[in-house]
Amino acid sequence: MVEGFAADPRSAEFIATANRAEAADLDADYAALGAQLARRCVDIESVTARVGRFAVALPSWGVGTGGTRFARFPGRGEPRNVFEKLDDCAVVNRLTGATPTVSLHLPWDRTDDYGALRAHATQLGLGFDAVNSNTFQDQREQAQSYKFGSLTHTALAVREQAIAHNLECIRVGQLLGSKALTLWIGDGANFPGQQHLARAFERYLDSAAHIYAGLPADWRLLIEHKMYEPAFYATVIQDWGSSLMAAQTLGPKAFCLVDLGHHAPNVNIEMIVARLIHVGRLGGFHFNDSKYGDDDLDAGSIDPYRLFMVFNELTDAQWRARGLNPAHMLDQSHNVTDPIESLMSSAMELQRAYAASLLVDREALAGYQDGNDALMATLTLKRAFTTDVAPILARARQRQGAAINPIRAYRQSGYRAECGRRRGVAAGGSSGGGIV
Repeated sequence: MVEGFAADPRSAEFIATANRAEAADLDADYAALGAQLARRCVDIESVTARVGRFAVALPSWGVGTGGTRFARFPGRGEPRNVFEKLDDCAVVNRLTGATPTVSLHLPWDRTDDYGALRAHATQLGLGFDAVNSNTFQDQREQAQSYKFGSLTHTALAVREQAIAHNLECIRVGQLLGSKALTLWIGDGANFPGQQHLARAFERYLDSAAHIYAGLPADWRLLIEHKMYEPAFYATVIQDWGSSLMAAQTLGPKAFCLVDLGHHAPNVNIEMIVARLIHVGRLGGFHFNDSKYGDDDLDAGSIDPYRLFMVFNELTDAQWRARGLNPAHMLDQSHNVTDPIESLMSSAMELQRAYAASLLVDREALAGYQDGNDALMATLTLKRAFTTDVAPILARARQRQGAAINPIRAYRQSGYRAECGRRRGVAAGGSSGGGIV
């Protein structure tokens, strides 16, 4: 038990106590679901084992309250530094058993002692996933401004500064044990004619080539696209086609990263996933959900069927023996919820979508597709999606020593209230505070 906590949610003793009240109901629900799946020739134990191996990285910035361009309303007990961010991430991982790594964002998470940071993470049972660079904001100490771009700026000095920052991120990642750099830029134009569209893309490729050359042999470069914002007329890497062209130009260690909120409205994201799998350039995901644009809402909160369809493509590729190792990361902004609760809920929604995709009768689906039976094909997917897989998720957590009901256990622990007493309330502001 951590000093000062009446009931530390990271404690095995606390989790075991919380689980005792849930165990009998879970046993009954799991047995009932197992019998149902057996009639469909599905082995529930096999599905549970695969769900138990599923993992998604937490965004370090996600444990604080997010914001919009208008304002940020901080909550009590937000982490004040990257060490406290890891403390909160450890709570999510201990209660869900599904988030063993953290994705840092530099310079937001810069510290003077990365060795101590890595040791702290290890003590908490955490590792580090991809490192994220930031050339969409100006920092106090930087000499050049990114107001008109970073890696694609017309001025060489600005591009060199942005390149140097990304190379620094790689060095930090090596100290922490990371194996990937996520590259997203906000470069673009707000007015027709403001930017030479072809030359801007050429400058991006040239700058990215310098970053690529600095990658260690066992690293990957994850190129993230976004249709708009902060640029509203043209964004340099605005779609998966631009991302793919860049990855193919740079080399075999460059891949495309798909953020579920970075597309035009009503785009078929699962088809993009299928295409990137086909060309061997699917590097990973930033999972979230959206209603209108890059809303960064909790995964599965708006369109859970779309999330399921994304995982359906991933599971289908595995069924077809296509080698896949995509990075799974959450990228969300929590404006009105407890960030820890939202991250736990989102991780479980990813598990839910994955588990449902494992229930799809692949052979039957392929037969209906080959026979052009549209209705039976879609009903085959719907049958898997509408199956309540909650007992599978809960059993997988229980077997990992995590909580059967993570959010209930978290609330019972009083962790947020204790953090509020320790950390107080972070400064707010009217200038916005969310990631764009």
